[in-house]
Amino acid sequence: MIGQTISHYRILEKLGEGGMGVVYKAEDTKLGRFVALKFLSHSMSDDKAKKRFVHEAQAASSLEHPNICSIHEIDETPDGQIFIVMPCYEGESLQARIERGPLNLDEAVDIAIQAASGLAKAHEKGIVHRDIKPGNIFITKDGLVKIVDFGLAKLSGRTKLTRTGTSPGTVSYMSPEQLKGGDVDHRSDIWALGVVLYEMITGETPFRGEYEQAMSYSIMNESPKPLRTLRPDVPLEMERLIEKTLSKDPNGRYQKATELVAALQWLKKRIESSPVGTGCCDAKSVPSIAVLPFVNMSADPENEYFSDGLAEDLINALTKIRNLRVAARTSAFSFKGEKLDVRDIGRKLGVETVMEGSVRKAGDRLRITAQLISVADGYHLWSEQYDRTMRDIFAIQDEITRAIVQNLKMQRLNEEQGTLITPYTDNLEAYSLYLKGRYFWNRRTVDAIESSITYFQQAVQKDPDYALAHVGLADAYIVLAYSSYGAMNPRQAYPTAKEAVLKALKIDETLSEAHASLAMIRCSYDWDWAEAEREFKQAIALNPSYAWAHHWYAIFLAQMGRHAEAEREIGTARQLDPFSLIINAVAGLLLFFKGEYDRAISDLEETLKLEPNFWHAHLYLGYAYWAKGLYEKAIESVERATVLSGHAAYPASMLGSFCGLTGDVARARELLHRLEERAKNAYVPPFYFSNIYVGLGDLDATFACVERGLEDHDPALLFFSMWPLFSDEVRSDPRFVEMLKRIGFET
Repeated sequence: MIGQTISHYRILEKLGEGGMGVVYKAEDTKLGRFVALKFLSHSMSDDKAKKRFVHEAQAASSLEHPNICSIHEIDETPDGQIFIVMPCYEGESLQARIERGPLNLDEAVDIAIQAASGLAKAHEKGIVHRDIKPGNIFITKDGLVKIVDFGLAKLSGRTKLTRTGTSPGTVSYMSPEQLKGGDVDHRSDIWALGVVLYEMITGETPFRGEYEQAMSYSIMNESPKPLRTLRPDVPLEMERLIEKTLSKDPNGRYQKATELVAALQWLKKRIESSPVGTGCCDAKSVPSIAVLPFVNMSADPENEYFSDGLAEDLINALTKIRNLRVAARTSAFSFKGEKLDVRDIGRKLGVETVMEGSVRKAGDRLRITAQLISVADGYHLWSEQYDRTMRDIFAIQDEITRAIVQNLKMQRLNEEQGTLITPYTDNLEAYSLYLKGRYFWNRRTVDAIESSITYFQQAVQKDPDYALAHVGLADAYIVLAYSSYGAMNPRQAYPTAKEAVLKALKIDETLSEAHASLAMIRCSYDWDWAEAEREFKQAIALNPSYAWAHHWYAIFLAQMGRHAEAEREIGTARQLDPFSLIINAVAGLLLFFKGEYDRAISDLEETLKLEPNFWHAHLYLGYAYWAKGLYEKAIESVERATVLSGHAAYPASMLGSFCGLTGDVARARELLHRLEERAKNAYVPPFYFSNIYVGLGDLDATFACVERGLEDHDPALLFFSMWPLFSDEVRSDPRFVEMLKRIGFET
C-alpha cells in the first residue's frame, strides 16, 4: 500500500494495526495536508464487519467535540475496500504513555477529564463507545486527548452488531453487564474510563487474570486492590471517585459522564491547591497514622470519656509534629465500635500505620495498653502496657508519642529539650472534667453541648489557668448560638464565648484552637471581617492540620463571595478529616452557594453514602434540588431532614418556606404556628421565622424578623444575605439593602 495513491490520498507509511482496521499516514493531495486512512482488515471483510466499519464512520462523524477524533469522509477503493479518512495527529496513544510508567496524578486526572468530556458529547447523541481503553485514547503533542475507534459504538435504536459468541469490547475494560452479554448503556463507558484512570495511576489494571475467563471472573466477583496500597500519594477523594466508577452495579456509578467530569474537575482543583503535607498532592509519601479511640475496659461504662480523651490528646500532640500526617479525630473515631480489621481501617483512612489500645481505670489506678500496627501487613511495630496512676497520665502520653515517632523513623529537632505532650494543667481533677466536657461536646446534640458547658465551667473553677477548658467553653457557646442549632440568643452566647477565648489566649497565645474560635466570634457576631480573617490565618499557621479551622474559614470565605478560595479551604478540611459528615456536607453547601448545583447534588449524595441519616446533608440537598427546579424532590429532602433531626426548628423552617413557595399555604402556616409555640418556652432565631414568611410572600413580616435578627447579631443573617434562591423582589427591597449595610457588606 505504501507509495500508492488512492482517490486523492498518497499513502506514506503504516501507523498501526488493531481493532478492525489498518491505519496509514497519507497526504491529501487536494488540500495539502496529512491525514490518516483506516482500512478494514482483510481478516474482517465480511458484510457484517463492513456494516460495523461504516457504523464507526457514521457514529464518529455525527460528533463534533475537541476530544473526539473527527471523520473527514468515508470512501471505497475500486476493488471494494472501505476506508475512513481522519486527521493525522502527532503524539502517542495513552497505552504507549502508560507503558513508560504510571502518570503524575494531575496528568492522569487531566486526561480523564478530557476523555470524559468527549464521552459526555457522545452519550448526549445517544452513542455508547463500548471499547474505551488506553489504545483508543490518543494524546497529541499539545496534550489534547482524542477518543478514537468508534467501531464498536452502539447508537440508540440501532441493531446490535457483535461477533458470534463474543461481547463487544476488550475484556480488561469491560463492565460486568457487558461481560454477561446483556444490553449496555453509557454507564459501561464510565466503568471503562474508571479502569483506564486506575491504570494510569498504578500502571496496572484493577482486575487481573491469565486468560479471558479468569479476567471475566475477577471483574464480576472481585474487588480491585485498594488504590492507595499501590500509590500512597493518591488522595482519598480520588480513591472514592474510582471506586464509584467501578461499582459492579451500574446504578452505583456516576449516572452521567457530565457528573464524572464535574467530580474530576473538583479533584483537579484539589490536587493543584492542596498544601504540602495534606497527602493530596505530595509525590513522596510522608509517614501517616490514625489513632483509634481506646477501648474502655473499665467496670464503669461512664469512663468512656477518659478512653476517648486519651486518644484525642495523642492525636492533638501528633498533629504538631512536622512531616507527620495524622487522621483527624472525626475520621478516626468514625470506626468506633465496628469490628473491622485494623488494616481495612487504615486503608480507608489512607494511612500507613494505626495506633489502637485499651484503658482500664479503677479509682486512681490505670492500665493502658497501646499497639502500633502496620497497615501493609498487619504486624505490630511496637506495643506496650503501662500500669500507673493518674498522676502519670501525661508522662504515659508522652512515652507513647515518642514511641510512635521513633518507630516511624522520624527526626525531630531538639527533642531532648521538652516533652511532646503539653500538659495544659497539673490539676488532674480539672483534666478529668475537661475530658468529660469534650466528650459531650463531640456528641453535638443541644442537650450534650449544654452538659459540656457544665463540665468546662467546673474544670475552669478547679484551674482558672486551664487554657483548653476556656476554649472548650467558648466553642460550646458558639455552637449553641450558630444557625443550624439556634438554641441560645447570640447576645447571651457570643459575649460569654468571647470572654472565655480571650482568657485562653491570655494564658497561651499559641493555641490554634483559641484563634479559630475567636475568628468565628469576630465573623459570626462582631461582623469584623478583617479581624476574623486575621485570626483564621493565625489559627491555620499555628496548626495547618486543624481541620475545623479550614472548615470555618471556608464558610467565612463563601460569605465574603470568595468562592474559589472557599472551595480550596473546604477541600483541605475534607482531606484532613475525610469522614467528617458536617465537613463533607458543608462542601456541598458551599457549591450550592457558588451556583454549581449539579456538583453540589453529587457531593451531597456522596456524603449520604457515608451516613444515610445525616440530616444536614438532606437539607442542603433540598436546597440544590430547589435551585434546579426539582421542587418535589427538594421538599422531599427537606422533609426527610426535618424528621431525621427530630423536627428541629431549622429544617422545619426551610420546609415551611418551600411549602409556601409551592402554594401549600396551609402546611406552611402550620409549621409557622409550631415555631411560635416553641418560642414560648425556648429561644428560636428570628431567621427561622423569616424563612417561612418569605415562602408565604409576606415581606413586611420577613423584614420585621430580619430587624430582630440584626438586634441579636444573629449569625444566620450572614447566610440570609447570600441566599441564592431569593426573588428579585426580596433582593431589591430597600430593607434588604439596609440589612447588608448594617452587617457590613458593600452593596
